[in-house]
Amino acid sequence: MVRDIAFLTFPGFLNLDLAGPTAVFEPLTPSLIPSPYRLHMVSARGGLVESSSGLEVMTKPLGESAFDTLVVVGGPGTWTAMESPELLGVVRRAAGVCRRVASICVGAFVLAAAGLLEGRRATTHWRCAAQLQRRFPRVRVEEDRIFIRDQSIWTSAGASAGIDLALALLEEDHGVEASRAMARELVVYHRRPGGQSQFSTLLELEPPSDRIRHALAFAREHLHEPLGVERLAREAGLSPRQFGRTFLSETGQTPAKAVERLRAEAARALIETTLEPIEQIAQAVGFSDPERMRRAFLRLFGQPPQALRRAARSSGNPWTLPGLGKLEDLTSSRS
Repeated sequence: MVRDIAFLTFPGFLNLDLAGPTAVFEPLTPSLIPSPYRLHMVSARGGLVESSSGLEVMTKPLGESAFDTLVVVGGPGTWTAMESPELLGVVRRAAGVCRRVASICVGAFVLAAAGLLEGRRATTHWRCAAQLQRRFPRVRVEEDRIFIRDQSIWTSAGASAGIDLALALLEEDHGVEASRAMARELVVYHRRPGGQSQFSTLLELEPPSDRIRHALAFAREHLHEPLGVERLAREAGLSPRQFGRTFLSETGQTPAKAVERLRAEAARALIETTLEPIEQIAQAVGFSDPERMRRAFLRLFGQPPQALRRAARSSGNPWTLPGLGKLEDLTSSRS
């Protein structure tokens, strides 16, 4: 059975939002030759559509065509696209005849503006998650997810997360071995550990100096070890007093708070993708005891670790199935 997948573009779309997912559906592996997919580049009216970088893509009008899957890409042009009654109308009509609908990055705003995310769980780029929640309060935004499936609607985090989502769609259609083989061909994670907060913390802090950036990178790689100000200051080549003052000035946080957040996000990745006891996870990422980790989770995520694990298990996300990995496997990159 050959499935038709339509990628909806608009002026100002992001190239990676289109190129990354489409690569997953190309016949790169022997097990998927000939390809079980036909790919269609579509837009509201058809014709050449220019991306944010100036690359033009020839598209067909979305119209009334019945596709198996509709994927709405994102990009700087999203903010104009989501205000277009014509575009939103064709998205609504297409959603009514497609088996599933997906969005990449801020393409979730288009789905939300079309009314397709009301009452549903969804995600988008971490930098825009709060904006999505404010603008569409009936959407249940979960900003730390790489992607989310809520029945027939799929949404992904920023840019390269579209590849993760496409691998999950491939797995739903053709099984885990097919998606694993494609991940090997593309040289990407088959099941990326953790949510997008593992990238957002270091990006949000954005210290301008090399010394503070090095100290943060060192902390993330040694979360299971003591990370007092003195040790981080040595890594930065500064006195503890100068380090603490510079760190706060450049990041807006104390070193202790930044380390706590890095540990909490690393712990969340393990809680949501393994069945390891929470006590062991707390120890593995450097929390002195589970209660301290629980308090950090409540401050940062608004929920205790047990609640996040239950939500992950019930999400229907194949990236969070039991047996995904062992604790030592998922912490090896951090030690």
